[in-house]
Amino acid sequence: MTPGPTASRPARTTLRAGFALLLGLLLAVLLAAPAQAAGYRYWSFWEREGSGWNYATQGPAQLRPEDGSVQGFRFAVSAEADDSAAPRSEAAFAEICEETGERAGRKRIALVLDFGTPADAPEGERPPKPRTACASVAEEASAADALAAVAPPLRYDSSAMLCAIDGYPRTGCGEQVSGEPSAGESSASPGTEESDSGSAPGGDGPSAGLLVGVGAVAVLGVAALWQSRRRRG
Repeated sequence: MTPGPTASRPARTTLRAGFALLLGLLLAVLLAAPAQAAGYRYWSFWEREGSGWNYATQGPAQLRPEDGSVQGFRFAVSAEADDSAAPRSEAAFAEICEETGERAGRKRIALVLDFGTPADAPEGERPPKPRTACASVAEEASAADALAAVAPPLRYDSSAMLCAIDGYPRTGCGEQVSGEPSAGESSASPGTEESDSGSAPGGDGPSAGLLVGVGAVAVLGVAALWQSRRRRG
């Protein structure tokens, strides 16, 4: 006996419900996937506090550091100030300025210059090795004055944003770049060989969580389809 339209109605209802569930779960997984943050390539400014680095709350032109302080500059791709990569050197003031004697009416400022990794570099450029320097400057000098004394040429944009230290990079200033910010490379040791890959760590591949979610949705969809065919039979 061939089932009539009424007998096949439960099967169609189950099939629709299964596809609705499949679509809803797929959308939930895709919407839950983290959006890729926009990164910006720029020089960040830091102050040494004890054995660690604090992101400076003033710009280098406004901050007038005291004698014996340590200031740091790091070139990297970062999304926000909270995610900025700090200088990788742990050198202290005594080590950096041991060969620069005290002078009347002058102060000594230790500077840590971290030019970043090849992954952070603009296309066609390679970052110089990180280095330190001791600036002997007038007592009223700013951090920018100290930087200009030991790492010229400096380059600024029209809004006084620091764009280049010691001529690096040759072009660009705080431009937005594609891909993941590479703050994760901040733990790499200064002066070590880095990969010449032009992309930041992390890549553009799908995350493991996303793949697992899509797999689960597929399994549920197959189960719903199998159940509908079973009832129809």
